[in-house]
Parts: sequence; structure tokens; C-alpha cells
Amino acid sequence: MSAMTPIERVDAVVRGRPTDRPPVSFWHHFPPDKQFGSAAVDAHLRHLRRYDLDFLKVMNDNPYPTRREVRLAADLRDLPVLHGDEDGFSRQLDLIRALAAELKNQVYLVTTIFNAWAVLRRIVTPRTTKAHHPPAMKAGVDPAEARLSEWLAEDRAAVGMALDVIAASLTNFARRCLEAGADGIFLSVRDDWANSEANGENTYDEMVRLGDGQIITAARGGRFNMLHVCGVPRDFDSFAGYPVQAINWADRAAGPSIASVAGQIKPAICGGVDNLNTLPRGRPAEVEAEVRDALRQAGERPIIVSAGCTYDPDAVPEANLEAMVRAVRN
Repeated sequence: MSAMTPIERVDAVVRGRPTDRPPVSFWHHFPPDKQFGSAAVDAHLRHLRRYDLDFLKVMNDNPYPTRREVRLAADLRDLPVLHGDEDGFSRQLDLIRALAAELKNQVYLVTTIFNAWAVLRRIVTPRTTKAHHPPAMKAGVDPAEARLSEWLAEDRAAVGMALDVIAASLTNFARRCLEAGADGIFLSVRDDWANSEANGENTYDEMVRLGDGQIITAARGGRFNMLHVCGVPRDFDSFAGYPVQAINWADRAAGPSIASVAGQIKPAICGGVDNLNTLPRGRPAEVEAEVRDALRQAGERPIIVSAGCTYDPDAVPEANLEAMVRAVRN
């Protein structure tokens, strides 16, 4: 088979067709001084070109533009629906435009959008640091979760209203991302934060899932939309039914395994390498072995090789990232 372009390679996997080799990509959060503006453009391009990746996940650590302080559950009732081009949104749109102009359709650009629950967590308890590290696999009690649980008990309707408003704002933002030049969105979702004993085991279905669908529908004109299932999914099958081109999750650290779902899910599979263990602490040979094992698990189905989530660039040796690329090309 003749060599494919990165876009041809990804498209073939999405359609379940043979490729010259598996596509590969991986991503990490950049430091605060490289999260927007020309520094962010340069950081993304260096990362893409350093490893010759097959698509670029555009990171998004810009704050959601709340426009007002939220201190009480009642304050959630006053959040406005945003047009999708305010403050932090505009920084991301500028980044997308600059990257699209630089790359000129050489690779797919998929831009990160955190869903309504993830955004609400940051609104009720803003980060004390601008650095963004790989998330823990298992949900635990942290200030954001504790406050949301308290507010759900106090005024569940107000929390629901806020989630609806945020989802509507993110829907507008998703449309603008495609207009700015993104080829799709990378929607990050997580149900083990919402579905807890304190909140209720069906909280995600009750309050969040409809908003996910609205965001994805707004991006339906994208050529390559991805879903990232973060954490340890409570209901992976529901996420696997989302109408996206590819689904990424921590198959090693959280499950389910690639082998257990390869024959039944519709979106293209994106994963195979453990971002929390093998990448930071393993040897290059172990990384290569995980890539080969992921391809074996997938069987005849082509997949996109990636890590299960973001990795810590300060902890992961470049040799291990090079090993991922080398494994798919050999």
C-alpha cells in the first residue's frame, strides 16, 4: 500500500478501512505561559512536528467566561447564556485560526471542549494554579465535588439551570470553533464525578447528557469529532453511542479493554497506551509492547494509537513517546 497522508490515514480508520500504518497522536497540557497567543501556537506546532503526529489535539486551558462571581447555589440561577466568543472563548478561537492558517489542512485539528459538568466544577471552585495536570482516574472528594454535592442537596434546580446554561454556551462555542477552522471538537466527559452516592446514581443522565448531545450536534459539520471519556466510566456503553468519529479513553488504567469493545462500538477506537504508568515509568520497549498489544486486541479493526488521556511532560521521557511513534511505523 502506498503511503497515506495523515488525513487519509485517519479517515480510513474512521471508515474501518485498511491503512498503510496506524495513525498515532498524543497530547499534554502546556504550561500557563503557553496556553494562548503566539506562544501557544508555537508550542502546538513544535509538539506536532517533533513527533510527526497524525492529528493535532488543540489544548484548551482558557477559563470559562463567567462574567460574575458564584458564591452561593442561588448565584447559579443568574448565569447567562454566552455567545461563544467572549474572553476565554476568544483566546481559543484565535489559537484555532492561527493553527489552521499555519497547517493548511495537512492534519486534522480537533479542539478541546470540557463538558458542562467539568466547567461547572471550575466555576464553583476555581483553580488555585493555572497548571493543568493529568486527572486522577478515580473520582475522589475534592472541594469542587464537595461543594457541588452540597448545592445539589440545597437547590438541585439551580444546579440544573446552570448546567443547561453552560451547555448552551458551549454549544455556541462549538459552532464558532468550526467556523474558526477546527476540523472537529474533542469533547471531554466524565460520569463518575456526577454519579455518586451523594448526588444520585442517575445524576449524569438527569442533568448532563442532554447537554453533551447539544454540543456534539453543534459540531456535526466537523470532519473529525472525538469523544474523550475521562476517569473510570460508570456507563461506557452510553458514551460509545455518541455520534462522533472516534472515542478515546484510558483503556489500560480504567477500562474497558480494547478487546472487550472492539467488536461492538461504532466510533473509531483511539487509545492503547497507559498515560499514568507505562509512559512515565516504563521503558521504551514496554511502550512498544503496549502498542503491539493494542493492535492485537483490536484484531482486524484498524485503530488510532494514543495514550488514554493527557500525560505529564515533566515525567514522561521523550524516548517513550518516540517509542510509540516507532511502534506504529514498524
